[in-house]
Amino acid sequence: MKKIILALLCALTVKANAQNTDTTKSADTLALKSNKTKHVYDDSKPGTYIVPAVLVGYGVLSFVIKPIRNVDYYFRAEVEQNAPNFNSKPGDYLQLAPAALVYGLNLVGIKGKHGFVDRTALLALSGGILTIADGTKFLAKRTRPYGTDPLSFPSGHTGAAFLAAEFLAQEYSDKSPWYGVLGYTVATSTAVMRVYGKAHWFSDCVAGAGLGMLSAKLAYVVYPSIRKALSHKDKQGRSTSIMPTYEYGAPGVAFAMQL
Repeated sequence: MKKIILALLCALTVKANAQNTDTTKSADTLALKSNKTKHVYDDSKPGTYIVPAVLVGYGVLSFVIKPIRNVDYYFRAEVEQNAPNFNSKPGDYLQLAPAALVYGLNLVGIKGKHGFVDRTALLALSGGILTIADGTKFLAKRTRPYGTDPLSFPSGHTGAAFLAAEFLAQEYSDKSPWYGVLGYTVATSTAVMRVYGKAHWFSDCVAGAGLGMLSAKLAYVVYPSIRKALSHKDKQGRSTSIMPTYEYGAPGVAFAMQL
């Protein structure tokens, strides 16, 4: 297990380091907070997409480059030898922990970048993007290590875990980079469990991690435009808005027009 953890950490924790060295002072990407806010993440810069793109590329290249594919076989042999009966079920719940932490921190008064409605919309949009990306399973048709179905690539659990980790980092890394470190540590644990549970190959999880990061990042980039499109003013200066709502435990949509 140590070898798989080390390999994943080498590939994935570069992400946190790359983001932390890119600290800048800029206007709020979502234009929902003060221009004086200090931001660790700046998704408008192309460099922020390099690490997740490399991770996705590694997974794709495992289909055509034999040495990369051999890494998958190496780790499968390690698992079969050292942990043939490993239980990966905890990973089903662990993948959600970073996102749950965002809501938990807000409940105890530690506010993130956005309020409930906006952060929930961002999380939902991220999940929608990842779901579309995860549809490549039906194109890749890679058989899982235990051979039950051809839906191994990419790892959906790992993608969801790293989406949640990026969500946590986006909301709270301005307060402390350790939030991002915590989120990515949990996400890496999920990826390790997927490999040790023989649900996925190593390259499946690496690609899933990259897709999860990209899904959340893209959501934070496009959401301001979506939000603006749902709230605008006519020629007379009257405002119209359509926004998601959440009241008394029920989600909904609110429409408002100034007369």
